Amino acid sequence: MKKIALIMGSDSDLSVCQKAIDFLNDFEIPYECKIISAHRTPELVREFATKAFFNQIGVIIAAAGCAAHLAGAIASYTTLPVIALPINSSCLNGLDSLLSSIQMPKGVPVACVSIDGAQNAAILAVQILGINDELITQKLIDLKIKDAKKILDKNLNFN
Repeated sequence: MKKIALIMGSDSDLSVCQKAIDFLNDFEIPYECKIISAHRTPELVREFATKAFFNQIGVIIAAAGCAAHLAGAIASYTTLPVIALPINSSCLNGLDSLLSSIQMPKGVPVACVSIDGAQNAAILAVQILGINDELITQKLIDLKIKDAKKILDKNLNFN
């Protein structure tokens, strides 16, 4: 099975990314985490991204705050799906991260989840891996059924 790579621009992103890590652990999806800065270690970004496919990575989640160029920098070096996870780490409440993540030029696509939306980033990454994996797809279906049941059960309390 291919792995998911969770790349953080800084160790300060870990508190947000923990929800993605927990989800991947719960789903028993192999992953690797790294801290790689688009601005401070650009050569490391290039090296990681160009080798990701050969290192059995299937999807990359790139978490970054402020200028948040990490997802785009990674996407410029790979054909793998890249999901931007904008982090609220500045006085702009993450809006700078969000806009930096979604304003990509033609030919360098990056998917993007909400600010601090780590669990959705993990779910999307797992959905991408699940395209060719019936076991993963069934686990995702079961999750949706479980989430729907929670809502239905809550409605019973109002009657």
